Amino acid sequence: MAPASVREAVREAAARFAAAGSLTPRLDAELLLAEALGVRRDALYREPERVLTDAEARRFSGFTGRRERREPVAYIIGRRAFRTIELEVGPGALVPRPETETLVEVALAELARLDARLDRELGVEEASSAAAGPDAAERGETAAPRRPAPRVPRLLDVGTGSGAVALAVASEHPGVRVVGVDIDSRALDIAGRNARRLGLTERVELFESDLFDGLPEGARFDLIVSNPPYLTEDELAGVEREVRVYEPRHALLGGSSGLDVHERLVPGALPFLEPGGLLAVEIHEGRAVEVTALFKATGRYAEVTVHDDLGGAPRVVRGRERARSAAVSAPGLS
Repeated sequence: MAPASVREAVREAAARFAAAGSLTPRLDAELLLAEALGVRRDALYREPERVLTDAEARRFSGFTGRRERREPVAYIIGRRAFRTIELEVGPGALVPRPETETLVEVALAELARLDARLDRELGVEEASSAAAGPDAAERGETAAPRRPAPRVPRLLDVGTGSGAVALAVASEHPGVRVVGVDIDSRALDIAGRNARRLGLTERVELFESDLFDGLPEGARFDLIVSNPPYLTEDELAGVEREVRVYEPRHALLGGSSGLDVHERLVPGALPFLEPGGLLAVEIHEGRAVEVTALFKATGRYAEVTVHDDLGGAPRVVRGRERARSAAVSAPGLS
């Protein structure tokens, strides 16, 4: 028989989830009950004695059965919060994780650097125009001061999945133009729906590609980011059932060393980076040394650095293209 009240429903479900091996049984129960009731989670605390209707109890029972089998909560409710946005998620795309927010932070820091550079360049141009301004005014000239075309930074997200990184960056930096690519059409369908729901389709383009193979000839980016597969089979066997059974294996497994995709990605990005452009990749916390070595082995990256996630684990390696002049490129995505 279904529990009679919100309080009882949460307590019973949490006990069942704990017995099934969930690491967050109470949170899981609250999230799923809120979804079954069609309310925000905080509403459960305001009405703990609310009695569930038969329809609500049946819906919640369906959710709890799926969670007892360790299906990810995000797949059950169909969405996951990531930084400032909420994303649709489902089979075919990884559930976005807090650790990946480090990749977004590195990308936003690089975009801020590009913005500051543009501001300095515009300042020099405006100062030059202002110096000639009074004479022009006396001659009755009304032409606007010369200035460079607006700088449009371009970002490529390789293996975009649900679009988490691409859409988080686009939502937090209103000027960036983004291309997201993935080998899985199911993931791209999810990413496309997320882009439309967030109103970002004018600045985010998505298409199918195995790493860089499907990019248009001559495509260049100021910044390339990626969260590639990086687990070995042994490592995948040791992770929680939610990941091992339900999330797409091709988005998790990085070959016998965990580095198969990184070994293609790091040198493969170079032809697609603008002069002085940045590549940033997420890594397994135990392979920072190996991935750093991949960057350095090309002889084409400078400023190779490792960034820790909020838990203090090495999570992102980045490097700047240094083979050509670091001049800022012409604007425009399309």
